Amino acid sequence: MTGRLRLTLRVDADGRASLGHGKVRLLEQLAETGSISAAGRAMGMSYRRTWLLVDNLNQLFVEPLVMTRPGGGGGAFLTETGKTVLALYRQIEQDAAHATRSGMEQMEALLAPVGECLQKTLSE
Repeated sequence: MTGRLRLTLRVDADGRASLGHGKVRLLEQLAETGSISAAGRAMGMSYRRTWLLVDNLNQLFVEPLVMTRPGGGGGAFLTETGKTVLALYRQIEQDAAHATRSGMEQMEALLAPVGECLQKTLSE
């Protein structure tokens, strides 16, 4: 495989998109930086958008995934539940990639060369 195709995973809960690669990446950034605002900046998101996503994730599960440290500038961290959800998502993602490998390889073999795709798009 040349890597032209990528399988992405989105987990829906109660019929609504709940957890996908964007929120998972946000959790990873938060774990790395120890800050909600720094995690958002690293992903090019506004402070408000970042906080709304974190709040959404915290409400989605039985326990919060992210906690803030008390006091100004105290930072934030993933809870044990947050670490577990992150690890489970990455494991499910690996399992899905493994299970679909053959089909993805077959589909990739059917793709037109990159230059041809661009020419077809421009000529339509």
